[in-house]
Amino acid sequence: MPTIAVDKEGLFKALGQDYTTEEFDELCFDFGIELDEDTSTTQRPMVNGKQEPAQLKIEIPANRYDMLCFEGISLMLNIFRGRRTSPDYRLVAPPKGELQVLTIDEKTAKIRPYAAGAVLRNIKFTKESYDSFIGLQEKLHQNLARQRSLVAIGTHDLDTIQGPFSYEALPPEQIEFAPLNQTRSMTALELMKFYENDRHLSRYLPIIRDSPVYPVIYDAKRTVCSMPPIINGNHSKITLNTRNVFVDVTATDRTKLDICLNILVSMFSQYTEVPFTVEPVKIMSPHNHQSRETPDLTPRETQAEVSYINQCCGLSLAPSDICSLLKRMSYTASPSRASPDLIDVQVPPTRADVLHQADIMEDVAIAYGFNRLPRSFPSKSGTIAQPLMINKLSDIVRHEAAMAGWSEVMPLILCSHDENFSHLNRKDDGNTAVRLANPKTAEYQVVRTTLLPGLLKTIRENKHHSVPMKIFEVSDVAFKDSSLERKSRNERHFAAAWYGKSSGFEIVHGLMDRVMLMLKSAFVTGEEGLSLKSLGDAAYWIDEVDDPTFFPGHAAAIHLRVAGKEQVIGVFGILHPTVLEKFELRYPVSTLEMNIEVFL
Repeated sequence: MPTIAVDKEGLFKALGQDYTTEEFDELCFDFGIELDEDTSTTQRPMVNGKQEPAQLKIEIPANRYDMLCFEGISLMLNIFRGRRTSPDYRLVAPPKGELQVLTIDEKTAKIRPYAAGAVLRNIKFTKESYDSFIGLQEKLHQNLARQRSLVAIGTHDLDTIQGPFSYEALPPEQIEFAPLNQTRSMTALELMKFYENDRHLSRYLPIIRDSPVYPVIYDAKRTVCSMPPIINGNHSKITLNTRNVFVDVTATDRTKLDICLNILVSMFSQYTEVPFTVEPVKIMSPHNHQSRETPDLTPRETQAEVSYINQCCGLSLAPSDICSLLKRMSYTASPSRASPDLIDVQVPPTRADVLHQADIMEDVAIAYGFNRLPRSFPSKSGTIAQPLMINKLSDIVRHEAAMAGWSEVMPLILCSHDENFSHLNRKDDGNTAVRLANPKTAEYQVVRTTLLPGLLKTIRENKHHSVPMKIFEVSDVAFKDSSLERKSRNERHFAAAWYGKSSGFEIVHGLMDRVMLMLKSAFVTGEEGLSLKSLGDAAYWIDEVDDPTFFPGHAAAIHLRVAGKEQVIGVFGILHPTVLEKFELRYPVSTLEMNIEVFL
């Protein structure tokens, strides 16, 4: 969990009360955060001839991005203690009536396709609030933005630049500007070399270094505002005297882009002339139909069941009581007119972590007090657990294979590209395997599309054991699938490998027959007397197949017919000698692999 250091005196002043360390620790526990350290009880360093002010180091839950700064912590604790109500975040029009415009160029899709913006008008910074403003950006960069790889935030003095703004992607040699805190102008290539040994910025350079185009934001006069995710321009640098702040956010993930922008402007809109007001920016992105106004600070409307909340917490609260508790956690809630068992909840724009009524139930429990919840035996629960059908089926297959004398192994789901393809004499068409964008080692480059590499590597690392070896695995493989939102899908496979001085083909065949029989699939053959009586509507048969992974003439595809639909669900056979050589195996190996999801 991230740890935030805040000024002790400043926080207690914002809370309107002084606390002892024990009292503040109790308050933190009640709210669901944790006081890690109070530096007033330790020796503090000297800064400019004065002892460093006492600080409170507070551990914030990983889901509470809205509390990664002094402003968020003080605001939420004041709402929790009833000293103030939840803010009403509002979008307001600019003084001249025309919104600032940020136009996204189509070429940015090659590097960072999304952008958003906002304006904090007539803001007043102190040294403390300025440092907190910069600190929140860094905390968001390190946590939610994954070291700026997903999201990068830029802040500018709007009075030094002029809209409309454009977000473009250009070759690095065409980008030239003076970076933040520098007076010398340099090209993007020179900038990359200039900062390659910088302790802070060097970690971000690889994000765009190898790209043919770099992202850049210009104002109307072609002044560079920033080159995300590396650095802002020195021309629009914000200072303590800045009154109008233009915020730009670029990203590869639109959801996280919106979250970061909402949190940043929401937390610091309290310093604007009219507190909690934000001026939106018009985003023009016609090429991908993403034109809109940002940020969207409209509360999300959802519902929660009174019975669910009471059952999980072991309480008997009325809807009005639950609504009162939720107000302490910065929600707006009221009993629903649709049903007495429902409450209508408005989730503030800073609470992107609220995804389900379980999250609302947790906040009700926090507001009520965990220490006040009734204690009961574990048998009293609001949930009933049961295995997923695919996992139940997997366990059945595991038990059958184990009872047949085979040993289960559990290799890693990642493997090298060669192990997944060329080592098995297979070609990569580019549309099958999910590849890691930035693999740390050559050993983990792709998500496996077959269980065979893991089995063969397990045998290779255990060659000193006696033969024969009989091992199996029931686990997931992954494939690209552009039809799904996540662009990939998992598939549960069963695989087995025999390693010994003989081929073991008939033994692997026997294991396959046993598993298929256990799954109530009848064997179909054209030879009289060999077909089995069907135990259901499933039937299978095998046909010789020409697969480069296997020895010619010694491999068969497994065909399955269920409910009148036929499909190939797997293959088994004796591995080709070249496959054995690449995996450094000196004895024959027979393998079996099949998709078991079709039996659900």
